[in-house]
Amino acid sequence: MTTVWAGLSVGAIYVLVALGYNIVFITAGTFNFANANLIMVGVFIAYWGLVQVGLPVFVVFLVAGAGVLLVAGAEERVAFRPVKHHDGHLVTSVGAATLITGVVQLIWGADALQVPFIAKNNPTSVLGGRVVPVELWLIGLALVGAFGLHALLRWTMVGLASLAASEDREAASLRGVNTRWLGLGGFALSGALAGVIGPFVGPKTFAFAGLAIALALKGFVAMAMGGFGSISGCVVGGFVTGLVEALTARWVGGTYEDLTVFALLLVILMVRPTGLLGERTERII
Repeated sequence: MTTVWAGLSVGAIYVLVALGYNIVFITAGTFNFANANLIMVGVFIAYWGLVQVGLPVFVVFLVAGAGVLLVAGAEERVAFRPVKHHDGHLVTSVGAATLITGVVQLIWGADALQVPFIAKNNPTSVLGGRVVPVELWLIGLALVGAFGLHALLRWTMVGLASLAASEDREAASLRGVNTRWLGLGGFALSGALAGVIGPFVGPKTFAFAGLAIALALKGFVAMAMGGFGSISGCVVGGFVTGLVEALTARWVGGTYEDLTVFALLLVILMVRPTGLLGERTERII
């Protein structure tokens, strides 16, 4: 169970990354490959606030959420909007990710920095396994975040407009939906989420400039495994990815973690090309 808790907590991080991907995918109709970099910025802001400055915890959350929200909004305006009609936004999002990583490395350096948890983090026993509180918090945040996003999309007018735009942006625009503001709002929401979860991700992963690469890859695997655009698929895909990693490292060896995860992804996509919970759509023209 100790291995299971460790896998679920890492998988929860992948769930949160995949949720950020899906927020932008649904609202703006594209992938923001810099989403993991936004989470990395949130982690470093948490380190700056908790260690370097010593701010109160609630102020750290406010600064991290607002700061990463502004970075995500700037990315939408500079790296996405000018090229969204020319199919160049995927390349520019990769460029934005590289730029963010470079700036973070210039400010904080390349060494791994330890981010303290906002509360006592002493190990405890749960269902026969050793687990630390930050791992339980991550699992809870992933589930609450997924439910909250599902509720936003299904039970609010903004969410329903986002789903309509994800199906057909031109038709949604003709019905009065401001797809431009939806895209900006999606980037801002994913940025705020990335900033707020930074103080929880940091104690598990440390703060280092290479963090975004690992999170981006595994978050994308989680989304592909669960199904593009599927919130419940993000949850399943993320937790499955984390568990497979942890169990492989324990019983086979850490060298084979990535190999096992990608082999499982290939098998799932060969059986279900839309992912475990993805839906196939057809359009007659």
